[in-house]
Formats: sequence, C-alpha cells, structure tokens
Amino acid sequence: MSQRRQFTLNTQPHVAEIGDTELLFQPEVMGDEFLDAYEDLQESQNRLGVDVNNLAGTDPVTLRSVVRSLRLFLARLMLPESAAEFVRWEVIEGGKVVDSFGTPEEADEHAAGLKNATVRDAGMRLPDRVLVELLEWAVELYGGGRRPTGSSTDSAPASPTLGTRGRAVSRSKASTRAAGR
Repeated sequence: MSQRRQFTLNTQPHVAEIGDTELLFQPEVMGDEFLDAYEDLQESQNRLGVDVNNLAGTDPVTLRSVVRSLRLFLARLMLPESAAEFVRWEVIEGGKVVDSFGTPEEADEHAAGLKNATVRDAGMRLPDRVLVELLEWAVELYGGGRRPTGSSTDSAPASPTLGTRGRAVSRSKASTRAAGR
C-alpha cells in the first residue's frame, strides 16, 4: 500500500520589523545555503580570535569586525533589496559617492583603483542587542532553532548519572559519631 504526504514550502518572505523599516528574509533557504553562511560567520570570528559569547575586554576594532560579520551573515539570508539597505559600503571620491558595494572588501578594492577615495559604511545602523536578536531569529527560521554545532558527536546526549536520584542522605562525621555508628 502506498502512502502519500504533501510538503509545503514557504513562499512569502519572513519579515523583521525594526522601527519603521521592514527587512525581508528569504521564504526558504536550502540547508547548505544556511550552513555555508553560518560557517563563514564562524570562520570570520575564529580569524578574529573571539568568542562571541564572551566579548568582555575585546578591543573596539575587533568588535567592529564581529558586528560586520554578523551583518554580512544576516544579509546573505535577506532578499536583495533588504540586503542592499542593511549592508552597504560606499566609495567616496572628491566628496561624492561614486559607487556602493555589498561587502567592505569589494568597496576597498574599488577605492584602491581611484585617487584619494575612501570607503564609508552606509548600511543600516542597529544596536548590538537587535543584531543578536536578528541572528537568533534567523537561526531559528533556517537552522531548525539550533545553532549548527559541527560533527554529530559534538552534540551527543549526556551520559546518565549513576545511582538513584533524591535518596542520598548526608550526615556529618560528628552526627554519625553521636548516633553511635
């Protein structure tokens, strides 16, 4: 006897409302797209030598790089129009914007070919807490609610505890001697 099961794909973009701005995220992201973007995020943070769960004492230049990597990760999951609003680096020559790019590397490369050009981060400015909330939301949407951990052995269940739970009684040596035991 054959079985039939219907699968539904999301067709409407996910929407992140930030103040008056709506950022549109892809309705569906194939697993490898999400994992590739997440892997790039982790690699950039490893290159920086930071633990994003403990940024205390990290210098401001490194923190800016961490924030930039988070923004680039999120932009990869957005629809192109939202990504262009969220991350954008402008090349300025003679006080005028001559071009804009989706990554700082592209902007730096273009500016290097111009005389006295500079690069300015012209993307959407957000508090760090909002970036972290967006990151968590994106991981929930596309990663099944869990951050990828690497190999499956990294997330193996904990070993069971030995003995029975809740039955141990602790007595000090003095109370044991007083009881004559």
